[in-house]
Amino acid sequence: MKVMKFGGTSMGNPDAIRQCAELVEREIKLSGQKPLVIVSAYSKVTDKLLEAAKKSIDNDFEKTFNEICERHTTILKGLELDEKIGSENLAELKDLLKGIHMVKEVTPRLKDYVASFGERLSSKTFAALLRKRGLKEAEAFDAYDLGFVTDSHFENARPLPDTFDKIGAACKAQKGKLLVVTGFIAKDKNGDITTIGRSGSDYSASIFGAGIKADEIQVWKDVPGVLTADPTIVKGGKPLAKLSFEEASELAYYGAQVLHPATIVPAMMHGIPVRVLHTFDPDAPGTVITVKEAGDKSHPVKSAVYKEDQVLINVRSERMLGMDGFMARMFGMFERHKVVIDMISTSEVSVSLTTDTTDAKRLAALKKDLEEIATVEILPDKCIVAIVGEGMKHAVGLAARTFTAVARAGVSLQMISQGASEINITFLINNSEIPTTIKALHKEFFGTE
Repeated sequence: MKVMKFGGTSMGNPDAIRQCAELVEREIKLSGQKPLVIVSAYSKVTDKLLEAAKKSIDNDFEKTFNEICERHTTILKGLELDEKIGSENLAELKDLLKGIHMVKEVTPRLKDYVASFGERLSSKTFAALLRKRGLKEAEAFDAYDLGFVTDSHFENARPLPDTFDKIGAACKAQKGKLLVVTGFIAKDKNGDITTIGRSGSDYSASIFGAGIKADEIQVWKDVPGVLTADPTIVKGGKPLAKLSFEEASELAYYGAQVLHPATIVPAMMHGIPVRVLHTFDPDAPGTVITVKEAGDKSHPVKSAVYKEDQVLINVRSERMLGMDGFMARMFGMFERHKVVIDMISTSEVSVSLTTDTTDAKRLAALKKDLEEIATVEILPDKCIVAIVGEGMKHAVGLAARTFTAVARAGVSLQMISQGASEINITFLINNSEIPTTIKALHKEFFGTE
């Protein structure tokens, strides 16, 4: 049995949704088995939902709420489906927005509740379309009704250890049905709706794939697989036929938009291959991600990726020399202010760190604490760039090629790091230098800009 996940763009309009239905039909015809389907919200609807939640504080949500309703109705009309589908969800949403106005606050718990309506609507729409096309056993399910239970870390929840077993048992009990399941959302033990982070429908697909012990997890996107570089910058980017789980995890962490960073973990733990495929070109081979792939000595670098809008924090103190506990005290301050570190480089008397935390109040509070032990400089608008590939472990001269190419493009490096895994080299630049840097790296390692 396979898991088929369709993203927001694939669920973006009636024609795209019909294409997804055709892909499900094709899978059933080819394999003789019904897949488990995971769907995202219609494209941009989650943003609209969160906008409505924010506006509810001032009782100014009606316009945005009506836009959400209109989008849903337009899709139903375009698919020639009953316009009452999802009406109870929309009524529930409106009551919730009114309630937010009454309490004058949008807590993370309420944000997750509001955000859940995107997938709850799209799953019902897609199941209804499949039934209309003859797959009468298609039925929409909210993920939490099939055993998906998380912790209570709203907006970025993680599955509890027994979730996989619960999902497996719940799906088995629905034998014979074609399950259309909400991505992105779950519930905690208290019964409150949680979300697992933006782009979390990929993660949902991996969790459900692990739960049902799927043969393969298919992630259908609007791109032909994982590419050698961001196609909005490099027009000559090439799809990669294969990646190891480790390579895919590194690429996701450092900014590749194809996969959610946590997506890989459940699949990796259970040895399930993940295949990234093109919704609008289903015959394209896509990219298959497996447990392990030997490095390619002839092509050691698989992709050049970037993670923009980073903040560089430089910490300098002569007290670091020979003092035990200095780093522990400093990292304790980061933990206390919930500032996550992405990259780090140290010398005898200084530490440079990057974070994607851009909240000015949190950073100011962190700086105030750090200044008790050091001189602190905080610089925004930075970007981490990384080249990634298993073959880098055995290649000589990659660092020289990388930094020469970047220098030739007129870009100065502000920080450099290489992980112990030896499958990536990372460095820091200004946001404004992203296109120049990525084009230079792609030309060096892949021959095109």
